[in-house]
Amino acid sequence: MGVFTALGEVELAAIADAFGLGAVCGFEPITAGTINTNIALTTDTGRFFIRLNEGKAEADVAWEARLITALAASGVPTPPPLVAKDGRAYAECMRKWASAFPWRDGTHVSADHVTPAIAETFGAALGELHRAGLALPSAWRRGSIYELDHLLTRFERFARVDDKSLAYAIAVVREELNVARAQKPTRAAATHGIIHGDLFRDNVLWSGGDISAILDFEQSSGGSLVYDLAVCINDWCWTIYPRIDLAAALVAGYERVRELTPADRAALPIEIRAAAARFTLTRITDVYLARVDNPEKDFRAFLARCEAWRGPALGQLTAAV
Repeated sequence: MGVFTALGEVELAAIADAFGLGAVCGFEPITAGTINTNIALTTDTGRFFIRLNEGKAEADVAWEARLITALAASGVPTPPPLVAKDGRAYAECMRKWASAFPWRDGTHVSADHVTPAIAETFGAALGELHRAGLALPSAWRRGSIYELDHLLTRFERFARVDDKSLAYAIAVVREELNVARAQKPTRAAATHGIIHGDLFRDNVLWSGGDISAILDFEQSSGGSLVYDLAVCINDWCWTIYPRIDLAAALVAGYERVRELTPADRAALPIEIRAAAARFTLTRITDVYLARVDNPEKDFRAFLARCEAWRGPALGQLTAAV
């Protein structure tokens, strides 16, 4: 995973030249990730993260570069894309678009090592990201392939698959999507802006107790801010069961920066269920049915979240935050 196009010394030297990074001293493929080809590149001027954007149009790469540049300028801890010699924040390589970023040192935190202090620090960073996004032009809020209508279409494509291993998951996801559809007015009333859309633990780097980088904005879009918060609760506040203490700390950190509105609070329990259903669905389509060997993205992990939120845990969480 993470290396889809072979990049050798010739190609990387061309990318380094396009961005004025200096002479290549070494490089190492980064196997994490499921969409792009990623390389750690060392030159005589420093270390850089190189991404070869797989299957993306120039407009998509340009949109993401503009967003990240604006967020970084607002103080969000994300490395801004480097500008190539031709003035664009990307360069052509092998008929694809390459992006270059300053390297940021740091480590990911595992689920078992998320503490209330870490959750609160992360929550505040998410609040800063949302606050910065609200200051950007509303015209920047592009649509998402994970909006409800898209998810319903994707669901119908596999809902009749004859696979006993999916029968229960299909029933649960159908019910959860119906709940999200029935609660559309409540969801629409919450605050909307720019969202990350996929801010799992593996998209945040830590140095000590501080965040050194927020990464991977390619799924960013316009959307409900509390939905983005719900995505994070589903990942950061779960081990083998919901961690209500971590969710309370995460929301407390968030509200130090941006207070939730009454409409946001009304939508939060709905969005927590909707986010769990989304990741159950996409892991069925993108991993299980695609026969991708990636145990870390087993749909059953998010199916367990769906089941948990259908019980008393959701009420406990809502009362705690």
